[in-house]
Amino acid sequence: MSMSAERVADPSGGEDKPTRVSGRWSSVLHEVLRTRRVVIGLVILLGLVALAWLGPLISPWEFTERDFGAFRSPPSPEHWFGTDNTGRDVFTITMVGLQKSIIIGLLAAVVTTVVAAVVGAFAGYFLGLTDKVLMWVTDLFLVLPNFLILAILYPALRGTGWLVFVILLAGLMWMVTAKMVRGMTISLKEREYVLAARYMGVPHYKIIFRHILPNMSSLLIVDATINVSAAIIAETALSYFGFGVQPPDVSLGSLIALGSKQAITFPWTFWFCTGFLVLLVLAVNLIGDGLRDALDPQTKRRS
Repeated sequence: MSMSAERVADPSGGEDKPTRVSGRWSSVLHEVLRTRRVVIGLVILLGLVALAWLGPLISPWEFTERDFGAFRSPPSPEHWFGTDNTGRDVFTITMVGLQKSIIIGLLAAVVTTVVAAVVGAFAGYFLGLTDKVLMWVTDLFLVLPNFLILAILYPALRGTGWLVFVILLAGLMWMVTAKMVRGMTISLKEREYVLAARYMGVPHYKIIFRHILPNMSSLLIVDATINVSAAIIAETALSYFGFGVQPPDVSLGSLIALGSKQAITFPWTFWFCTGFLVLLVLAVNLIGDGLRDALDPQTKRRS
C-alpha cells in the first residue's frame, strides 16, 4: 500500500512535521470495505475456510476412518452429517473436499491470471511477429474443446497428482483475459511514463513488469477473483465426470458425483457437499462483483 508524505508547517513556528497522506490503495481498501457485497462475501468465505480446516480437527472421525456399523446412516450426534455407503463420516470428508476445492480454485486462478498477464502484455507491447504468434496460440486454445483435451490427456496424467490437474485446468482458462490485457497494453504503452522509460533505455521486460502490468492491477485482481469461482466450477464438473481429483483424494466435485447417485434415497450424501459448493461460489462471486465496483472508477454503484 503506497503512502506519500508531505510537509505541513507547524503553527508554533517549529520545524515542519511530516504528515502521511493515504495513497491510492488505501482509498481502494476503504471503498472495498464499504461495499456490502464484499463484506458479506468475505465473511462467508472466511467462515468456510475456517470450517474446512478446523472441521476435521474437531471431528471425532478421521478422514480414512470407517464406521462398519453405520453404513449410509442419517445425521446423528455421532455422525453430524451422516455416513456414506462405505461408512465414512460425511462431515469429515466434506470438509476435506472443501479444502481441496478452495486450494484448487485459488491456485488455478493465480496461474491463469499470471499466464494471461504475461502473454497479453508481451503481445500488446511488442506487436508484430510476437503478437501474431501469441495471439495465434491464444485463438487456437480458444477454439479447441477443453473437455475433449482433458479426456485425451486424462489417461496419461492419471495418478500424477492433483497439482498437475491444477496446471492443466489453468492452461485452459487464460485466453480471454490475455486478449483483454493485450488491448490495454496497446493503450498503456503510449503513455508518457512508458515513453520516458523507453527513451531512458530501460529494458522492455522491466517496462512491462514495472510500468504496464502494475497499471492494470485492478483488472487483474478482479479477474483473478472471478477465476477462482470459474476454476471451482470447472473442477467440480470435471470431477463429476471422473476427470478431476482422484481417490483417495476428494473434492466437492467428486463427492457430488458420488452422492448424486443416491440423492433421493440418502440425501445427506449429496446435499451437504452441494450446499457448501453453492456457498463457496456465491461468496467468491460477491467478492468479485464488489471489487469490480470499487476498483473501476467508471462503474456506477447501485444502492
